[in-house]
Amino acid sequence: MKRGRLRVLLGAAPGVGKTYSMLEEGRRLQSEGADVVVAIVETHGRAATALQAEGLEVVPRMLVQHRGIQLSELDLAAVLARRPEIALVDELAHTNAPGSVNPKRYLDVEAMLAAGIDVISTVNIQHIESLNDVVQQITGVPQRETLPDAVLRTADQVEVVDLAPQALRDRLAEGNVYPAARIDAALSNYFRLGNLTALRELALLWLADEVDTALQSYRAEHGISTKWEARERVVVALTGGPEGDTLIRRGARIAARSAGGELVAAHVISQDGLAAAHPGALATQRALVEELGGSYHQVVGDDIPRALVEFARAANATQLVIGVSRRNRLTAALSGPGIGSTITRESGDIDVHIVTHSAAGGKFVLPRLGGSLTVRRRLAGFALALIGGPLLTWLLVSFRSEESITSDVLSYQLLVVVVALVGGLWPALFAALLSGLTLDYFLVQPLYTVTVAEPLHLFALSLYLVNALLVSYVVDQAARRTRAARRAAAESELLATVAGSVLRGEDALQALVTRTREAFGLDTVRLLAGGAVLVEASAADAAAPGGTAGGTAGPGVPDVAAPPATMVPIGSRATLELTGPDLAASERRLLSVIASQIDAALEHRDLAQTASELGPLEEADRMRSALLAAVGHDLRRPLAAATTAISGLRATDITLTDSDRTELLATAGESLDTLASLVTNLLDVSRLQAGALAVSLGPVDLADVVLPALDELGLGPDTVQLDLPVETAPVLADPGLLQRAVVNLLTNAIRFSPAGTPARVSASRFADTVQLRIMDQGPGIPADRRGDVFVPFQRLGDTDNATGLGLGLALSKGFVEGMGGTLEADDTPGGGLTMVITLPAVASTAVPAGNEVSP
Repeated sequence: MKRGRLRVLLGAAPGVGKTYSMLEEGRRLQSEGADVVVAIVETHGRAATALQAEGLEVVPRMLVQHRGIQLSELDLAAVLARRPEIALVDELAHTNAPGSVNPKRYLDVEAMLAAGIDVISTVNIQHIESLNDVVQQITGVPQRETLPDAVLRTADQVEVVDLAPQALRDRLAEGNVYPAARIDAALSNYFRLGNLTALRELALLWLADEVDTALQSYRAEHGISTKWEARERVVVALTGGPEGDTLIRRGARIAARSAGGELVAAHVISQDGLAAAHPGALATQRALVEELGGSYHQVVGDDIPRALVEFARAANATQLVIGVSRRNRLTAALSGPGIGSTITRESGDIDVHIVTHSAAGGKFVLPRLGGSLTVRRRLAGFALALIGGPLLTWLLVSFRSEESITSDVLSYQLLVVVVALVGGLWPALFAALLSGLTLDYFLVQPLYTVTVAEPLHLFALSLYLVNALLVSYVVDQAARRTRAARRAAAESELLATVAGSVLRGEDALQALVTRTREAFGLDTVRLLAGGAVLVEASAADAAAPGGTAGGTAGPGVPDVAAPPATMVPIGSRATLELTGPDLAASERRLLSVIASQIDAALEHRDLAQTASELGPLEEADRMRSALLAAVGHDLRRPLAAATTAISGLRATDITLTDSDRTELLATAGESLDTLASLVTNLLDVSRLQAGALAVSLGPVDLADVVLPALDELGLGPDTVQLDLPVETAPVLADPGLLQRAVVNLLTNAIRFSPAGTPARVSASRFADTVQLRIMDQGPGIPADRRGDVFVPFQRLGDTDNATGLGLGLALSKGFVEGMGGTLEADDTPGGGLTMVITLPAVASTAVPAGNEVSP
């Protein structure tokens, strides 16, 4: 029997339209004459989805009894007996109720496929087994219902039903995904814009990987070795050398320039398993590759260029990144073309990037001015004189004649010039003396004697020495100027970096001290002030990351005597202590410039510290002014009313009736209660400002806080609607502070709710936190002014002075944050303001069963 075909509609989140699209496709196929039935579909109360199911034949569901509850599941036997051409099966990852034929719905689908029935099904990205932990990290919601990756990978067709995250949030807010009671919690938890964007990216990348796997299989089956640039795939060649980090980051930038670019790192080892690279360096570079989202591979092969190119072709690479060879010119000339040249020649249609990596070779060090030519060049000059002189003599003696003396002299003169160009003065003088003696001994009559019979011969030898001196002087001057130019450029770079560290406001002192130690090759540089070490940089710390400055050799190990330190005053604030080699006069001149920059950095730090100390004083002064203004204005009204009422009761010249006395007592009592409430708020603000708020944390059930708050305000069901699920976990909070915060927030919600429209209080679980949401349908607050409502003495939108001091929200935020939670303002769907209290949950609760997420 021919096996059926499986077509899966993949979505990033609930509500993107998978079931709708499946039913729409079923209707289209039915209109074309196909035999289509609905094996099972979950509309979740969505009217548009239910409308699409009309007109399609629906197989009756199977009823299963479980723990006294009747559940409906897909009736596999009925579908197999009906044997339609195409079956529509919703929620492929669904877990069947106990007592069903198969424990999972995808096994029911497998039975249909084996019976020759084509199946169209749906699944969300969060139900794929390999992505389960990733989705939980993103959303904070664990998924109990998962689907093995192999089920989707073996599907004949997988399509992504895509919907922009904001469009999905709009659908949710309009009530097209969940009932109204679940909209607010869903928008704030699972359906956050960032969550939806990340889930959408996961779905698209998963499908892209599947397409790439199919492409690789097709190329392998058809023997296609040329690259197909379906996407940028960058292969970085690693040797384990210091240039590896530079190459990896360059490759990552190249891959990031195109959508879907992939980074692959490869290291070639010999077939005997011995690698020249340090394993620790390769491990560090591998971690960097994985941190940048790439993959690391080891390739075995003795021919490194060929193995690397073959790997790049097998990976369908479009770019190959290698580093410039670390060999010097002499080694390259003797050993022939290097790996880079061979790779470039054999890469074919793969683009090769040869990246310089001088920055990876070591720290920045100023070149020394001690000598014009390096020791290496001088030794090369002596070697050239010792090897070239005898070879030239042998050649000239072999072709000696009476007429060849002129060419012999010029040949030795050329040797002296070449030695002077290579090694400078001393090798040139050595070559001149050696060539003069050799010329007289082997080529001038009488032969094989060192006899200066003619004064002209002595003059010729002097000319050798003069020419050697002149040429070596020119070479020495050129070397000196080159070295001076390099040093000037290095000094300019150092000063630019020093100035940039100060101007950027970074940790300028640490940067300046570290740069000073590196530039002058010192062992330790310390910045001292008042006998204390402000900043320290040492060579030991640089060589061992993670080490602590100023450490000793350890217990039982004698400290090595430190070299004498050089003290450089930094203005009147500090002193710079330098330990290491003595500095030349030119280096001390540069050090004085750096010292002035350190002095400026110290001054900047002192000014910043002074400014930071003035900030709290300014804030306290502002609060004091606002407090005095509030006390002078807002406390006057209840105080005046209470005073007037009591004065009326004490008056002896006025006859008061019982009703008058009752009214005056009520006025006095109400005014004193208001006055007590205002004073309590002022005291609470003072404690918050002083950091003296007493908090006693413990497990608290939200109902034990919300219900007393409603009683305190005298609010009933006609004024506030409650939605506190029983399964919501207790929170870690102070019940007294939490109740006062809820009272303040409820007071605001009732004040701004339109007449006849109740406020709402709901709770929901999100990861390891619980959110308590207090919502109104009032005018709301613009997003750019939401932060102002939590500032003390702010009464946004108030037109009278009878609404208190404007401390309610400020106190609520202080109370909640004192308990380790957060208080934020958000929009209410349909208009209004929602205050969200987020507190840690005491114990975790299980996620309700079902294919759709219950945020």
